[in-house]
Formats: sequence, structure tokens, C-alpha cells
Amino acid sequence: MPFPFFLRTAYVGTAFHGWQIQTSLRSVQAELWRALQALDPEAPMPQGTGRTDAGVHARAQGVLIRTARAWEPYRLLAALNAHLPADVRVLHVQPVPEAFWPRHHAVAKRYVYRIGEGAAEDPFWRDRRWHVHGAAPLDREAMAQAASFLPGTHDFSSFRHQECAARTPVRTIHRVAVTGAWPAMDLVFEGNRFLMHQVRIMAGTLVEVGKGRRRAEDLQEILAARDRRRAGHTAPAHGLYLEEVWYQARWGIGSPSPWGEPDEEPF
Repeated sequence: MPFPFFLRTAYVGTAFHGWQIQTSLRSVQAELWRALQALDPEAPMPQGTGRTDAGVHARAQGVLIRTARAWEPYRLLAALNAHLPADVRVLHVQPVPEAFWPRHHAVAKRYVYRIGEGAAEDPFWRDRRWHVHGAAPLDREAMAQAASFLPGTHDFSSFRHQECAARTPVRTIHRVAVTGAWPAMDLVFEGNRFLMHQVRIMAGTLVEVGKGRRRAEDLQEILAARDRRRAGHTAPAHGLYLEEVWYQARWGIGSPSPWGEPDEEPF
């Protein structure tokens, strides 16, 4: 009888080719599986809440593992971390019911896109924030006004990568916020789920507003156009962080979603 556990994991994505296991490239999923197999050679592959692209970071990737024997959560956490490289860590472990599945039972996510501003890049932010060159700060007021058009349930085709395989471009964005004082800026996106590169395209478009290359009200027209060519460029991966995932309250994982739960499972 397998014993299922939920892991909250964090990783710096710089040296990874994304979450999903690759044939020959380094991935977070492969590193976790390797660590798990050191403890349990027959353990199946860990299953994540969702994929992150190459270079994207995470503080709250939810992972389901199954072990052949019961573990005390802290001992399992310590044992896994002893076999993991320094750029991946298990932060929390708890047993979960057999029926739990992280991807299907997640109801909302928070992504944060981090930006650094100024004439020179802060070397301590390298590979952690997108440096936007400029002598003047980005126009935060205009960016916040532009961001106000994004929350709601919309067809986000204008902010969808052309290779996105999602069955529908319709997504619900609960909140978009522009925070932080110069030279640091955080763009916060909370929603039920996201399309391929959606957050990075929205971030790139908002930065163009901040630079004065677009008007704030253009976001409304871009959204309505349902045309990827109308939106801005895709912001680089290294500024993006998966910060939080909320799950259905019945599983007892973390805090309940501040946005409630949909009638149907969104993932």
C-alpha cells in the first residue's frame, strides 16, 4: 500500500530547463525523483501542480509523492533535502488522502513577476529580476491603470503563446497589482489558472505602458482583440516566480483560497 505525501517545494529555476522531466536536460521533477528513489527505489515519478518554464522560479510548487512505507513528515523532509541539490528544497511535507491530486485539486495560483529598474543592473538581482534599463522610473500609475482591465473572466488569446495547447483561452484573473518602490517592482497576478506564457506576456505589455510606448487604455483593446500580435513582447523567464497555490479546502493543505472555490475543478 503506497503512502501519499504532499510536498511544498521551492527552487531557483536558473539552471533548470523547467519543471517537467526531460530526456537529457536538467529538470526539477527529475531531481526530486532522483532524491525520492534514493529513499525508495520503486517510488513512482513525483507529480506537480503545474509546469514552470526554463528559468522560472518557484516558492510554492505543490508535489505529490508516494512512498512504500510510512514516514514522519519532518524526517521525510530532511531525508529528501539531504539528496537534493542546493537549488531545490522541500519546505513542507504532510500526508494526504489517496484521492488527492495536486493539479486537479488546485483552485488558484499567485505568480509574481519581479523587475529591477535603473541605468545599471544590480548584480545581486541577476537572474532573479528582469532589468528594465532607463534613467526614469516606470510609470507605476499608468501600469496600475492598465492592469485594472485584466481581472475578470476573459478570452486571453492576446496573451497566449502560439504553441499553447490549452483547450480554451478563457481564464479568470482575480487580481493584478503593481507594487514596490523604485528601483524594484513586483507585478502580482492571481487567477484560477494561466495559459502558456500568459503572465510573461502580460508583464511585457505592462512594462511597455510603463515606458510610455502604449496607453493604459490600450490594454482593454488588446484584450478584446484576441490577437497575440496586438500585445507586447514576452518578458524573460528569470523574472517570474510561482509564489502560492491554493487547493480545495477539503484537503487541508495551506490556507483556503481567498477567492473561494469554483463549482468545477479548474485544472
